[in-house]
Amino acid sequence: MNRSLAERSASRARPDASWQVMMQAAIREVFQLMVGTDIQPADPPPESPSGGVSAMVGMAGALCGVLRLRCSEQTAVSIATKMLGGHEPGALSDTCDAIGEISNMVAGNFKAKIAGLCDACMLSVPTVVVGVDYDVYSLASPERVEVSMTYEGQPLWVGLEISS
Repeated sequence: MNRSLAERSASRARPDASWQVMMQAAIREVFQLMVGTDIQPADPPPESPSGGVSAMVGMAGALCGVLRLRCSEQTAVSIATKMLGGHEPGALSDTCDAIGEISNMVAGNFKAKIAGLCDACMLSVPTVVVGVDYDVYSLASPERVEVSMTYEGQPLWVGLEISS
């Protein structure tokens, strides 16, 4: 059954003030389960999110957008090491796999917290970008949910850019 664009837009989930709290909870739960680390909310730094690793997961359905986790390469290696039971990743691809999986789990955990969204929103395979001199630009609408966290004293940013 094809629905009109207006009908699809009307049934889309829209962010509210509770989404930031739910995002923080999703991040903390995933890091406790997968990394064995209690990650804490942090005040956003005055500069824009930076770091050598960005993992992105697309969301489509009742919520359309991109969830992005961004951190330093050193932080990404530390996360991967803990996910691998204390064994340092042997290759950059292992680190990328770990950060991609963390971002995918955060996206899944977050969408499960939004009423009616769990089965009405699909996730893409994560994409990971590594480098020191890049910016990520989105053509999505200005609706965003952004969270700054602290992982072992290092900043970690998670943002959800929502398309209309």
